[in-house]
Amino acid sequence: MSVNDTAHTNNSAWNRQVYHRLKLALSLRLRRQIFLAVCDDLNLRNQVAARLHSTLAYPVGQVLYQPTDWQESSTPAYPRLVTLRLNLSDPNPIAQINQWLTNYPPPIVGVSKDSPGRPLPIPAFQIVGVEQLTRQPVAIQRLFLHYLRLTEQHLSLQESNRFLESSLLLWVPRPWLHAIQQSAPQFWRCRTGVFMFAGEPTPTTQKQTSPERLSSSRNLDLVSFEDAIVEESVTQKEITEAASSNLNFGEDFDFQTETPVNRGHKPEEVQEPKSELFIAATPKEETDTSSQTDISLPPSLPHVSKELSELVLATTNNEIQKQDDSLQPQQMLLEIEELHSRPEANEELAAAYHRLGNLYRIRIEQGQSTLENLMVAIVAYQEAVTHDETSPQVPDILNDLGTLYWMLYRTPPNSEEGQTYIEQGIKFYQLALNMIAPQTHPDTYARVQNNLGTAYGDLARFSNPSESWLQAVSAYSEALRYRTAEMEPLKYAACQNNLGTAYWHLAQYNQPVVHLKKAIASYNEALALYSSDNEPLKYGMIQNNIGTANWNLAQYENPAENLQQAIDAYNEALKYRTPANVPTAAAATQNNLGTAYWHLANLSQTTREARHKFLELCISAYEEALALAHSLNGVPLSFDIFAAHNNLGLAHYQLATDQYFDCDKATRSQHLEAALDNHLQALNGLSKQPEAYQTTFNYVVKTVRAFHNELGIQGQNLALSKVPGQLLPEILSKL
Repeated sequence: MSVNDTAHTNNSAWNRQVYHRLKLALSLRLRRQIFLAVCDDLNLRNQVAARLHSTLAYPVGQVLYQPTDWQESSTPAYPRLVTLRLNLSDPNPIAQINQWLTNYPPPIVGVSKDSPGRPLPIPAFQIVGVEQLTRQPVAIQRLFLHYLRLTEQHLSLQESNRFLESSLLLWVPRPWLHAIQQSAPQFWRCRTGVFMFAGEPTPTTQKQTSPERLSSSRNLDLVSFEDAIVEESVTQKEITEAASSNLNFGEDFDFQTETPVNRGHKPEEVQEPKSELFIAATPKEETDTSSQTDISLPPSLPHVSKELSELVLATTNNEIQKQDDSLQPQQMLLEIEELHSRPEANEELAAAYHRLGNLYRIRIEQGQSTLENLMVAIVAYQEAVTHDETSPQVPDILNDLGTLYWMLYRTPPNSEEGQTYIEQGIKFYQLALNMIAPQTHPDTYARVQNNLGTAYGDLARFSNPSESWLQAVSAYSEALRYRTAEMEPLKYAACQNNLGTAYWHLAQYNQPVVHLKKAIASYNEALALYSSDNEPLKYGMIQNNIGTANWNLAQYENPAENLQQAIDAYNEALKYRTPANVPTAAAATQNNLGTAYWHLANLSQTTREARHKFLELCISAYEEALALAHSLNGVPLSFDIFAAHNNLGLAHYQLATDQYFDCDKATRSQHLEAALDNHLQALNGLSKQPEAYQTTFNYVVKTVRAFHNELGIQGQNLALSKVPGQLLPEILSKL
């Protein structure tokens, strides 16, 4: 691979491409590979190195492979990628790697009565911190280059340099890349590939207060499976016989279906207690901190992985942590180090790692869901399983690991590794289910199945949505076999709602009538267990979901009956989804109600009198939705406010131009003026969406023509007086 210093106008797109090539190169796990990653922007370097580590270090298949006879097998957690900071006092990357392998040799797996087992593969290594050599004496800089020049010699000494059985990734800024090319040509000749990231140089004098790999961590939102509101909006087209409009209704996300008439908003999932997310720690696992004094970690903990100790230090250095909180994990690490030195202490060691993981899990549950806290919990739990696979806590730990990986998918929301994290979470849930007997532990089994269903629902956003939603349906259905309405009524209702949502999604891909009817049945099962007095918001939410499913079903059969069912459900939902309680949800349901009324008005069997009534109700619902939306002043909405303006304008237009609508010219003029005002308001917000802008512009032209047809030249002049001056030439050319 050639080195290219050309500046790139689109750094973000370029860096994404380079990152994916680098991740692929490391994922192949080839032997004797030397890669150089070149990046002058330390923040970018930190982000990429951290992402590589979190994606590649502990893939589930290597962390824990559970065979059928799992009690007779050794399955330790061992990383596939190790991140090391260059030792500035003796900058010898190869010696550092060999020392790490001496401290943490590959464990033996697959031990059984008939097999001695085999060692796990040697991990790949990424080295960061080369840029700090610039601040070191010249002698140290030359020593580093000298060590690199010895690479060819090391390559021939495979027995003493086991790292060459894997790959090396060395991070360097551009000045050091040029120095390596000129002063360490032997190392340069041994390179396998060079990956150039674009970014502005970062001064090397800035102080690092935490390991560079994690220095760019961000606060992450804690979202439990059932706390995630996923009532999504989708697009409905063809609001008039001569034109089409985007009718968005629902909440949160856009979900496209295959045909214009098969579109409806996405239902919501019910909020659940946090016990659905994590298994609660038992009281005996809590650590008493009342007598703790100031504790600091020694420079080295030989038996504790460097990754874990650095992560813990990063969390204790975080200013948001209280001082007392920062002492407890350090004391736990010292306890773990002491237990490592005692033979036959695996059970105690596993329990200590489990306590550390629980401590960070509790922090995460309390809202401190930073990347460091998530990673400490993951590494600690993996170590706990490593040292005692026969513990009765293992299924709970696996469930928590699945949830933690699911949370990594949420951090950040646009994570390019989202699919990988979700798939890892799913594998942990499946491993947990293999170890849980549903007959003896029905609550735990149902909890994990419910979480598995939610994870499959998230996976559907990335690939094979039909198959993923089918798996979600299967998981929720299995959970409901062991979670009964009599034992846990609210959790049972929540799971029924989630099953209904999964069926709704599945209906967008195959057998829509069958799956929509099953969705409605599940929603009704859930609704029966929610009291409108005690759970008004959840009751209203499920009524909204029933309206959604009925609206979809109306596109396939019995449209008048199903649309009326949808309208009844939306009106019932609005009794509890009020502007005072949940204004965004109230606006979304009003928007949905307007759409349902419009469809009912335009059925062929609807009488003229009923059509006028339904159009007026449609207008009223849209006006209420838009009034709420505009009053929220920038609060994120789950439906397209400009599409709603267009829809309202089209409803006014239909009333104004209906020859059977008995009204005077003043009333027709009012409807046409309202239509034009709404289309112009939508046009003003769609300047950056060319297709939607052109559609709305055509509505404006059509409405101006209607002014002339219904009200004569005076009406046309009134319409043109409302149009912005810059639009007049183009509109006049089309009249």
